[in-house]
Amino acid sequence: MSTTPLLAEQLVDDPRVAEARKLIHAALDEQRAKLTGVKPADPARKQSYDATLEQFSQQRGGSLWYPYLGSGFGSGPFVELADGSVKYDMIAGIGVHFFGHSHPAFVDASLDAALTDTLMQGALQQNADSAKLTDSIIQLANASGAKLNHCYLTTSGAMANENAFKIAFQKASRDGKPADRMLAFQGTFCGRTLALSSMSDKPNNRVGLPHALKVDYVPFYDETDPEGSTKRSVDRLKEYLKRWPKHYAGFKFELIQGEGGFYPGTTDYFMALIEILKNEGVAVIADEIQTFCRTSRPFAFQHFGLDEHMDLVNVGKSTQVCFTLFTDEYKPQPGLIAQTFTGASSSIKAAQFVIDTFANGDLYERDGKEGKVMTLSNRFRGRIQAIAEKHPDWVSGPYGLGAMIAFQPFDGTIDDAKAVCTDLYENGVVGFLCGREKARVRFLPSVPALTDAHIDAVCDILEASLERVSKTRG
Repeated sequence: MSTTPLLAEQLVDDPRVAEARKLIHAALDEQRAKLTGVKPADPARKQSYDATLEQFSQQRGGSLWYPYLGSGFGSGPFVELADGSVKYDMIAGIGVHFFGHSHPAFVDASLDAALTDTLMQGALQQNADSAKLTDSIIQLANASGAKLNHCYLTTSGAMANENAFKIAFQKASRDGKPADRMLAFQGTFCGRTLALSSMSDKPNNRVGLPHALKVDYVPFYDETDPEGSTKRSVDRLKEYLKRWPKHYAGFKFELIQGEGGFYPGTTDYFMALIEILKNEGVAVIADEIQTFCRTSRPFAFQHFGLDEHMDLVNVGKSTQVCFTLFTDEYKPQPGLIAQTFTGASSSIKAAQFVIDTFANGDLYERDGKEGKVMTLSNRFRGRIQAIAEKHPDWVSGPYGLGAMIAFQPFDGTIDDAKAVCTDLYENGVVGFLCGREKARVRFLPSVPALTDAHIDAVCDILEASLERVSKTRG
């Protein structure tokens, strides 16, 4: 039975809209073709650029980490700044811009969103595309045995974590437990709300803040001592559970520590902890804000084969819209999680492209064949390893897993790491810091936009930066 097209459908299919879209893409392609390499700033723009930076820093109450103001345009791994310079973006908004800059599909998502009735969608009024996106996410998450049948969209990774913690606390309390504590790994990072600052194992992030969550930390896996570190973690977990029986709502798992320094765990290590948690009724919460899309499978829990053990999973960054996944057992009571905004219409439409590409493209392992994420990761790591072998005093590594790539410059002091980041930036590569006891430089490259030639060019710049910094260390 045929139906009359909705007005929204008629607008999207209007020939004038199609022609406008065609012209926009032609203009986009023409400009993108001009970005083919690193470019210095335009001297004529320096004075106004510096003045804008200074004003912006004062108005926001603190300086930017880099003197970075984008022009609003780029092409794949290249980003153009408002001073006319062009750089390789190897940090991608700390993992947000996984598909690179000015991706045609994201332009389409923005155009589609511009034709919708509202800029934002929320808890009270969602459009049909939110329902489609939610179903697509659940299908991707459950592709290999997980039972994450529910998905709640939200605006930030911090809110995805907050929602998961609230769900875990409510579930524990509903079982009659006086749940008032959480577990996490030493070195964990969780976000910057009041509660998440308490969760994060970064004291400098909570100076002057009241204590909002009771959190106990378990030492993370040490690849140099697999058996010993596993025993230490298990022993510490058992000690906490004995000291505070029935008080824990959940354990937040970073399967690859991000801010802490790009340390991956292993399946055996995680399972040693999960078995104990399951016996105690403590929720297993996977924090995939940074790891999602950067291993051999879309989810890191899939990479480690932990699907059937996941109770709650938090995702953000690359998806543009963030979300919390949870099982039937952890379905919250009405009113626990709700918010005015769950995402911009443009972000929701962009997220649909992201999820569809992850499900159907060549980025991840399929039929025993390695995907592009791991293939390009291996090349990147190989180049950094070659620099480390050639100049062992300059760099050690690489560290991390998949498209989470890090290295330790020199002795791993924060000053050395900052010096390398600064030199890289000045010479056309944007990276960032991570690590605790030892400081590292990390890359979160936009894999779909990356080629072998890009990787080689970035590593050539890296080697030259290390050489320059080595000469200034005295």
